[in-house]
Amino acid sequence: MTQSSMPVRCPVCRREHLYAPPTYPCGCGAPVVPPLARGAAVSPVTDRTWADAWVSVRCQVCGHRGQWPQPELGCGCGAVLRIPVRTPPTAPAHIPLPRTAPAPRPAFQPIAVRTARDVVTVAALYLRWLGYRDISGAVERAPSGVRVAAEGVIALIEPSVRPLSLRDVECLWLSAMAATTTCLCFSLAGYEDPAHARAQALSIPLFLIDLTGTPQPVNSPADELLAMGV
Repeated sequence: MTQSSMPVRCPVCRREHLYAPPTYPCGCGAPVVPPLARGAAVSPVTDRTWADAWVSVRCQVCGHRGQWPQPELGCGCGAVLRIPVRTPPTAPAHIPLPRTAPAPRPAFQPIAVRTARDVVTVAALYLRWLGYRDISGAVERAPSGVRVAAEGVIALIEPSVRPLSLRDVECLWLSAMAATTTCLCFSLAGYEDPAHARAQALSIPLFLIDLTGTPQPVNSPADELLAMGV
């Protein structure tokens, strides 16, 4: 038995298994392993929800806390067992740095928004201003809005008057997970409430672009990105 594996007894048929958790790649390149809660009760999966399907795990190298699939084990009796993971300690409430704090970089130079193309241009310039590189030529259409890929990030830009939805945010996050990169959103018309809540839970920065061409952070991950940069 390795250090990360543990014995698991199926509560349905009482069969015992040796379970080793999967390893996931953090954006920094380090392996991330969900910390198993040894000795905690294992429960069969009877129904699935979005919240139950993911666990929060902090990378031991860079400190980034990401969302990864909830560890599960299939028993020969047909039961699917949810493997408990140690719950991270509750962090203090995030207090964004004051907007009046000295900027760590020159002020962003906005471009007035008159067309949908202007919105995409502003978002690409803002990404570069934040510190992301290799943006040119990476623009592509998405099922909703436009996606811009840069080194280390995928950005979803919605230049229409339609607020971004929960599905938009979740699809973007899954694409970023598949590419082992981070993601963020820009919108001209804002975000539906469920989309805003999911982005906050998944630490996805959300920005609102006004007609002056100045992106404004609208959640705490965006506040943090604005304050620290890349």
